[in-house]
Amino acid sequence: MSKIKFTVDGKECAGTAGQTIMEAALANGVYIPALCRYEGLKPAGSCRICTVRVGGRPMAACTQPVSEGMAVENISPELEDMRKALVEMLFVEGNHMCPTCEKSGNCELQALAYRYQMLVPRFPYQFPARAVEPTGGRLLFEYNRCIQCLRCVRSVKTKDGKAVFGPLGRSKKKKIGMDKELAAKLSDKDAQQAMDRCPVGALLKKEVGFVIPIGKRKFDKTPIGSDVGQKAG
Repeated sequence: MSKIKFTVDGKECAGTAGQTIMEAALANGVYIPALCRYEGLKPAGSCRICTVRVGGRPMAACTQPVSEGMAVENISPELEDMRKALVEMLFVEGNHMCPTCEKSGNCELQALAYRYQMLVPRFPYQFPARAVEPTGGRLLFEYNRCIQCLRCVRSVKTKDGKAVFGPLGRSKKKKIGMDKELAAKLSDKDAQQAMDRCPVGALLKKEVGFVIPIGKRKFDKTPIGSDVGQKAG
């Protein structure tokens, strides 16, 4: 398969036909932040944290295919401030209490807030009224933390391929709906996988709280993106 040559912030990179900018960049050791992307899942482009510029135009790196000669701008004051603003929006739109959250230290949203040195968001808090929703099975859905990344919609399915989660409503009333009957059929392994794939603490497996102690979690000592060859920023 022929190689496609492109650049990211001036760094010469090589990709293959069919790869997205995100996939090709990661293969070349370049980190592009994202919250909705998950390895093995079809790209959704829902969070827009991965927005880059190509030819002066903003594009979602997780959905845009890489092409020959493409010059990608990934790190700039404008792009980094936009990403920080999106992270801040996600915090004020929900009810996030990091110190008491099961995913603290393993949360990708929290890790990005540290990455962009978020202290006080520039936007007013919305304080939406949202309820915790048990499934009757092995999962608990904490809507206060849901960022509607659609990872659960794309990945949590029953053995016969039925989706357990799906988007409901529109605009500010949009939420992720859950089929409780299907959710009750998930195995322990399925429930743990659903929790692991959620980037925040919205999906929690019951009866296993705080198994990994604080201080030994994924991002407690290792910043997000540092596992990629070339850390951005």
